[in-house]
Amino acid sequence: MNIFSLLATVSEEDTVRSMPTVNYDSVVDYFWTNVTGLNWLFALLLLSVGVVYMLYGWRIFRVLVVISFGFMGLFLGIFVGKWVGSNDWVIWGGIIGMILFACIAVPLMKWCVSLLGAVAGGVITGGVWIALELSETYMPAGFVVGFVAGGLISFILLKASVMLFTSLGGSVIMMSGVVSLLYQYETWIAEPATTNMYDLVHQHAWFLPATLILPTIIGMLFQNKFIKESPKFEVKEK
Repeated sequence: MNIFSLLATVSEEDTVRSMPTVNYDSVVDYFWTNVTGLNWLFALLLLSVGVVYMLYGWRIFRVLVVISFGFMGLFLGIFVGKWVGSNDWVIWGGIIGMILFACIAVPLMKWCVSLLGAVAGGVITGGVWIALELSETYMPAGFVVGFVAGGLISFILLKASVMLFTSLGGSVIMMSGVVSLLYQYETWIAEPATTNMYDLVHQHAWFLPATLILPTIIGMLFQNKFIKESPKFEVKEK
């Protein structure tokens, strides 16, 4: 082995060690535990809200942006509170972070929409990465590609970013309700009981990304049609 091959091998190993990894199985287990624990009425509510969010989220996207950033601030505040190490700081950190981020989102609406669109793009490309069963080690690279693409699209056509993140958010909520209802049907009502949903979620890597990406595409198509029929709709470029 020559010196150049040795350097290339060492460089690749260092890159793999330094790159953050994502344990997809733990994410699937977390999703499954929470979804299967839902009451059927709440699952039906998620399905209904998700459909409205996915198809008509563009009408109330400003409110959704403020809510989304409020939750981001909440989680970041809780994280900082835990880092400080006091239970009081966890509570107050979450409250302060939620209020701060929600207030910031109002005057910086365009930038916040662009950021949410970038995140949505990253989630979609990350889902494609998982569906193709590519290396989990380089999954963050797949997310970054979609994040950059989503951000660029947001600055070129902000309406596309609105459709993207609202369709994706609605799809996540809707499909969580659908999976929960199907699981409850096949375990409580179907005779004999089956484990089809469990097998699809845990044994087929393409299933969850497909249930996320396909409804997102459908939602964007419908939103584009609805927006064209609503000439009063506009995203202020401030």
